[in-house]
Formats: sequence, structure tokens, C-alpha cells
Amino acid sequence: MQSLDFTFSALADPTRREILMRLAKGESTVMELAKPFRMSQPAISRHLRVLEKAGLISTSIRAQERPRRLETAPLKVAIDWIEKYRQMWEKRYQALDGLLEELQTMQTKGDKQNEIRKKRSKDGTSRRN
Repeated sequence: MQSLDFTFSALADPTRREILMRLAKGESTVMELAKPFRMSQPAISRHLRVLEKAGLISTSIRAQERPRRLETAPLKVAIDWIEKYRQMWEKRYQALDGLLEELQTMQTKGDKQNEIRKKRSKDGTSRRN
């Protein structure tokens, strides 16, 4: 469960989410990742360390470069965890929908009975007539 905590903690920051979206298009170096952000390379490196600790990215060595790439396994674990709760809430919403439909049906029947009673009282008739 600690890895899930690291994943959600890493995803909580918009800069890190943007970095992950960029890495979803292919691997990139720190300099390439830092370009669109108004922050220093050390600040980007700190974000990359958080993502790496969460297992969301990995680093390879290619000559003098150290490109980062997206690792999807932790995202799959988070999606599976979220999906369990989505299914639970979906069942609860379906139960509420059923209850609401039942209440609306009862209300409609009650409204119709009230209309009949009002009509009979206007006509001066009763159920026994």
C-alpha cells in the first residue's frame, strides 16, 4: 500500500503530471523535460526524483545522456484501486436510482388517487354510490 501512497503523492503535483504526460509521448532528457517549465534544472530534478521513487519513471544511460521513460505499472495499480471504489459507488447509485423510481411511482399513484377523490367530492359522489 505504501507504493500506492507514493503514486498518489507524486500525482498530486501538476508539474509532475505534466512531466508524465510528456513522457507518455516518449523518453526525454532532463533538459528536454525542463524546457516548458519556468523552473531551474535542480527543481525539475527534484520532481523527477519523486516520480522515480514512486516507480512512475525510470532512467536509462545512453552515452552522456540519462533519458527518463514512463513506467505504467504503478498507474495500473492506482487505476485498479480506484476502479474497486468506482464499482462500489456505481452499485450504490443504482440502488438509489431504484429507490427513487419506486418513490416516484408511489407519488404518481398517490397523486392519481387524490385527483379521483377531489373529482368525486366535487361531483358529490362517494365510493359507495
